[in-house]
Amino acid sequence: MIKLIVGGKGSGKTKAMIEMINESAKTTPGNIVCIEKSMKLTYDVSHAVRLIDVDEYKITGYDALYGFVAGILAGNYDIVEVYVDGILKIGNRDLEGLGKVLAQLDAVIGDNVKLVVTVSDDMENLPESVKKYL
Repeated sequence: MIKLIVGGKGSGKTKAMIEMINESAKTTPGNIVCIEKSMKLTYDVSHAVRLIDVDEYKITGYDALYGFVAGILAGNYDIVEVYVDGILKIGNRDLEGLGKVLAQLDAVIGDNVKLVVTVSDDMENLPESVKKYL
């Protein structure tokens, strides 16, 4: 299942995601992973959550992100939630590419993993391939 948190810069997307992460950390029986570009959330998310900085692994572009997420899931079957903050920064603001990577991620996560992604753009700018995950 994919859930998008959409809005312009400064609309509270990351704050909403942090609240979701911390609430899940209290109640979710499996592992939670949060992927971000830079380590801005270090002190905001629960220490029980695996926080990963894509810059540390030189992840740029949607293909690299897909492979990275697939690898994380393949290496740990106990992951039940994955959060990605600032996906457009990772994918160079390519909205069409975002729709493609969301479809790929949807196929790999199946029904057992919840994927929450923040998208920093206005709803009307999103292509249909992205809107279908709203």
